[in-house]
Amino acid sequence: MTTGSCYGTRLPMRLGIFSDIHANYEALSATLESFRHDAIDEYHCLGDVVGYGGSPNECASIVRDLATNTILGNHDAAVAGRMDYSYYYEAARNALDEHTRMLSSSNLAWLKSLPYSARVESADLELCHGSPVRLEEFDYIFAPEQARECLPVLDEMAQLTLIGHSHLCKVFALTPTTVEELPANHVVLEDDKKYVISVGSVGQPRDYDNRASYVVFDVDKRVLEFKRIEYDVEVAARKVLNANLERNFAHRLYIGV
Repeated sequence: MTTGSCYGTRLPMRLGIFSDIHANYEALSATLESFRHDAIDEYHCLGDVVGYGGSPNECASIVRDLATNTILGNHDAAVAGRMDYSYYYEAARNALDEHTRMLSSSNLAWLKSLPYSARVESADLELCHGSPVRLEEFDYIFAPEQARECLPVLDEMAQLTLIGHSHLCKVFALTPTTVEELPANHVVLEDDKKYVISVGSVGQPRDYDNRASYVVFDVDKRVLEFKRIEYDVEVAARKVLNANLERNFAHRLYIGV
């Protein structure tokens, strides 16, 4: 397990966690405005700032300035030249190529510097993009059988592992021998369990709910809440088309898939 960075002695009480922005400025802006009502102490991004959408530079600049930790996502890694994406389907490859051209040199350098994970020791929390088991492979966890792959390394894991990547809101409670899927709404962490929680997507939800998704974690109370917020889908979709990206990347924003 990669430990990444940790805080000093200060314990932030409420963390705003978000993931998979995918260059959707309108969704990111609405999410950050909604966060203002949640008394957030620190923000953390679980990756895929770029890919698919029409505003890669704007989103990268915002997250760079805002987030205490930003984790490398697979689309970030592709744009930054840190992984081979030749096996991606053509439209996704074209979007990544276009984003590489659109990004400023400083934002590209930032993407190249991002870690695969970060451990927040004072909150007993690990941040990853995909599965914590094989960080550089960006494996998905959106079903109990995938979460079960964490059991052999359960002792090494933080009590709470937050991930993105699937664009789905999912909660898995783990013991040394079991994996239980729980409703993705208001999650109270139990001391005798560990949790892998997928926080959904800000910029491209895929659960047939087109609202941006994010979570708030109260470190002291050990409570995590899922949140959804509407944003201007039409403007975001128009920016995709204006950037000459795949039309379906715009269409899917309307239906949340």
